[in-house]
Amino acid sequence: MDRGEVSRVLVIDNLYSGKLENVSRFIDGSKTLFAKIDVSNYRELCEDLSPYLREFRGDFGVVHLAAIVNIVEVYENPVLALRVNVGGTLNVLELARKFDAKRFVFASSVAIYGEPRYLPIDESHPTEPINLYGETKLMGERLVNLYARDYGLSTVSLRFFNVYGPRMREGAYASVVHKFITSLLMRKNPVIYGDGHQTRDFVFVYDVAEATVKALLESRYVGAINIGSGVEVSILDLLKTIERILGYEIPPRFEPPRKGDVRRSCANIAKAKKVLRWSPKHGLEEGLRITIEYYKKRLSATA
Repeated sequence: MDRGEVSRVLVIDNLYSGKLENVSRFIDGSKTLFAKIDVSNYRELCEDLSPYLREFRGDFGVVHLAAIVNIVEVYENPVLALRVNVGGTLNVLELARKFDAKRFVFASSVAIYGEPRYLPIDESHPTEPINLYGETKLMGERLVNLYARDYGLSTVSLRFFNVYGPRMREGAYASVVHKFITSLLMRKNPVIYGDGHQTRDFVFVYDVAEATVKALLESRYVGAINIGSGVEVSILDLLKTIERILGYEIPPRFEPPRKGDVRRSCANIAKAKKVLRWSPKHGLEEGLRITIEYYKKRLSATA
């Protein structure tokens, strides 16, 4: 399963929050396949995937991205979040073990750290989640580590910071970048929860994809790795950057802080640079320009 030898990709999604249109142009029925499967249903997972995995037994890798990821959504749907984020992770791990996967990449989260004791946050920082989402991701990491220790599965947990870019999730549980961009494009007041001085580490999705591929195909490191930009940005500065790119401003509406939000965040990405030989190629402004152009086209197409 070397990088130059990937012969087939199977995309699995139950389309709960994702959209088939995001991957449909890649699906050719031969090298890239799609299966609508819920990872929280182990029987469905085994029955539908067994024919594929028997063919590639011992010569395939898994990138496990399926999760309920919005803090508010997890708070409002705890049973679903635990079933998907914890039970689903266990199911996919067991499938990987059963069919001798060469590599297992788990999408973890900065949320496992909780309120940081110091910045930038490195991988040795204590894991003390302050919300249920972070707890579910920490439980997932513990399962991943157990499968590495007890079954010899080659695993890595990529601790994603705040990922943004084209094709972000829409609706009530959309990210702050999506909400700011779409609100401003529709000439509506963007909403800021809290005073706007809370900070995040925004990392562009193209860079995250590259790090994920490297972790899958080019590394055998077992453990956890931060994937972020290494730059601390306040929510107010994020809004100002988007407004500068668009060329106009609309005053934000301030709402009370959200339950479970940390005050500050910024990644130490030294390990990613060393272990994966990866560093982000897109600065915040460049990434936002690409993202804004995508949503401009999307909104104009639906107008």
